[in-house]
Amino acid sequence: MTQIAVRVEGLGKEYRIGEVRDTYVTLRNRLAQAFRAPARRTRRLLRGEAAGAADLTQSFWALRNVSFEVERGAAIGVIGRNGAGKSTLLKILSRITEPSEGYAEVYGRVGALLEVGTGFHQELTGRENVYLNGAILGMTQREVSRKFDEIVAFAEIDKFVDTPIKHYSSGMRLRLGFAVAAHLEPEILIVDEVLAVGDVAFQRKCLGKMGEVASSGRTVIFVSHNMATIASVTENCIVLDKGAVAYVGPTDTAITRYMDEQKSIVADDGTIDLRDAERHKETGRTAIRFKSLRILDSDARPCTSVFENEPMIFEVGFVLNEPVEYAQVGLGISGFLDSTALFFVPSPEYRHLEPGREYHVQLTVDPNYLAPATYRVKLGMFADGRRQDAIMDAASITILPPPSGYANAAYLKPWTRSHLRLNYQWTEPERDLVP
Repeated sequence: MTQIAVRVEGLGKEYRIGEVRDTYVTLRNRLAQAFRAPARRTRRLLRGEAAGAADLTQSFWALRNVSFEVERGAAIGVIGRNGAGKSTLLKILSRITEPSEGYAEVYGRVGALLEVGTGFHQELTGRENVYLNGAILGMTQREVSRKFDEIVAFAEIDKFVDTPIKHYSSGMRLRLGFAVAAHLEPEILIVDEVLAVGDVAFQRKCLGKMGEVASSGRTVIFVSHNMATIASVTENCIVLDKGAVAYVGPTDTAITRYMDEQKSIVADDGTIDLRDAERHKETGRTAIRFKSLRILDSDARPCTSVFENEPMIFEVGFVLNEPVEYAQVGLGISGFLDSTALFFVPSPEYRHLEPGREYHVQLTVDPNYLAPATYRVKLGMFADGRRQDAIMDAASITILPPPSGYANAAYLKPWTRSHLRLNYQWTEPERDLVP
């Protein structure tokens, strides 16, 4: 008989926008507020403003009617756009927040890594925080001590283990947080997309550890915007859309459905609207933002596929919101279900751009040496040495086998093996008025 690790039924979480809650209120504060309330309400009415709290708040459902089950020992992913409810779901499963409706039953000890530094006391040392987290998980001091050296070695903080956490960098906190969550033998490991903060080597180490946890019969629930990571770690996947479950099933099918749904509105001329596209988690600057993308064939016709060895043309539109000294666009191609970067091409530094205008640049790759398959298109925008915008899944493109077969196909230079040989050229920006 299959054992259930997580059962979610009719789950919903409602938040009130505009509601202000005091973290600490004394009786004296409450009495003073009660005496001042009538006069304050009268002044608001005379000014034509809202008179009560109900007029100042709105309800927002981060999750609604979410139901699913996770079998013990399964590795399941959770994907969806920003605001789909992924983090809210994990917080409910981790007992950090309570649902507004429905229920979530979790059978087993949970180890969660939701945000960098979650579960750490800033004044305590790394050593003390490890034991504190172990106690929270219900482990004895002897059980934690048996795992302590392994945790410190994994986190690579042996020189700083007796230093207060408040002096750790974000990377050190991330390493220690994951090491604690993964090594203290939780029956259910819940990981939000905090791994994006770590370096590549640490990400690989974490993915390997999650694989070990899953293969040992424990349950893994993993949230990520990186489809390659989701594909490598999980067997099944939940797709969330606007707080509801859009799909539950095999990971490859879930990713395909998610990518199809993420294709932004495409105009008749093949333009993909990127204004509401999923941004990289660490993107926060807005001096320059991507607006559109078109993929063209050798005859400048919009397309979603091209033949092997034939040109690929990418037309990228962006809007300059603030003055910058220079801007630089980057476009990359990676595998559809893996994160291998086949190539990433940076543009020249574009200068003398005027704020408030829309610009278009084209990248021509002629010929392309990609093997027949479907690939993901990534975009990065940099200005004055800082990243301004990044879209990991801007579009997808399919490479078709050449009509004449493979007689003249040449993918790689013999001596480069894993590197692609590309001929490319960027155009100068063409200025358009922002509508």
